[in-house]
Amino acid sequence: MQAVVFWLIYPLLWFISILPFWLFYRVSDLVYFIVYYLVGYRKKAVTDNLELVFPEKSSNEIIEIRKKFYRHMCDMFLEMIKSISISEEELKKRFVFTNLEELRRIEKLDKSIILMCGHYASYEWLFALQLNNLKHKAFGIYKKIRNPGFDKLVNDIRRRFGAELIRNSTSTSRITQNEKEGVRGIYAMIADQSPKSPNYKFWTDFMGKKVPFYTGSERMAKELDMAVIYLHVEKIKRGRYKASLINIADSPSKTEDHQITLEYKQHLEKQIREKPEFYLWTHKRWKHLGKETPQNAVIR
Repeated sequence: MQAVVFWLIYPLLWFISILPFWLFYRVSDLVYFIVYYLVGYRKKAVTDNLELVFPEKSSNEIIEIRKKFYRHMCDMFLEMIKSISISEEELKKRFVFTNLEELRRIEKLDKSIILMCGHYASYEWLFALQLNNLKHKAFGIYKKIRNPGFDKLVNDIRRRFGAELIRNSTSTSRITQNEKEGVRGIYAMIADQSPKSPNYKFWTDFMGKKVPFYTGSERMAKELDMAVIYLHVEKIKRGRYKASLINIADSPSKTEDHQITLEYKQHLEKQIREKPEFYLWTHKRWKHLGKETPQNAVIR
């Protein structure tokens, strides 16, 4: 049944992907109208999250941010579909890296890199990074999609541009094996996921609310001596993004515990406060708010 669903939907996705951009974004406008006004997809969750972290904003301001967010979310979803057919040349023009010299510098250190990302702006076109003649191979850590057809499609899209996806369930073993074999990589990790029990070991303020934070990226960087970079992505306009690479640590083992995670959090918070409409407000980042912290938890 899952295969049937995929093959029924795939022709439509392919057709959307080959549309010229001016028409492509008209489709996104239509999707926005359906998702926001007709379906109301997670509208309550988005509103609750916005009111939680921006108590100083009026109802009208919250609604304005909410609308802008849904427009952006629909754009980003459609841009993932555009990846089915977009050319390398077009992708490089639309997702621009401003300071690739930072990666060249770390290449000379002969170290792999953990690229700490957030659910902010765009992470769908991040694989454009591999189109810039890097020595490091690009990997993305992801959660397997239940439908095998769509899971394969996502992997095939990434492979078009030389990147490779690693399932989160096998990421630690795969990265460790790559390091043993001397395979230097850039591992993109979305690090603002809400951790699952029993990983409530580190709690800190995120947008003014105390919640547990995922520390896997920092732990791996320390254990395998991997450099850490924050990916700062800005949406310039529809279909145009600018990415900057901000160094967090060249030698993570020399940093204090949780310093890397806290610095990452500060960079992400700053972006959210400046332009909140580009954060993914549908995901349940504050679902553990108010829960009792474990006795062995670190609180900062």
